[in-house]
Amino acid sequence: MDSVSYAENEIVHAAVERKFEIIGEALIQLAKRDPVLARRVPDFRNLLIHGYAVVDHDEVWDAVQTSLPGLRVAVDQQST
Repeated sequence: MDSVSYAENEIVHAAVERKFEIIGEALIQLAKRDPVLARRVPDFRNLLIHGYAVVDHDEVWDAVQTSLPGLRVAVDQQST
């Protein structure tokens, strides 16, 4: 899927935005247990939560392409 297809598909971008919200909530819980680790994990939730009615789909797409790989690396490093 490219960025145009993503922006045009309301179901997909709603699902992606919801997953970022869930990741953000998990980071809040992580910050309570391990603040140092939590600071190393990219957080995109606040942009979505506080963006209210306007979400820039290009910005979300960019985060999917650039932030999620780093998040996966950070999580994988902690899992081993």
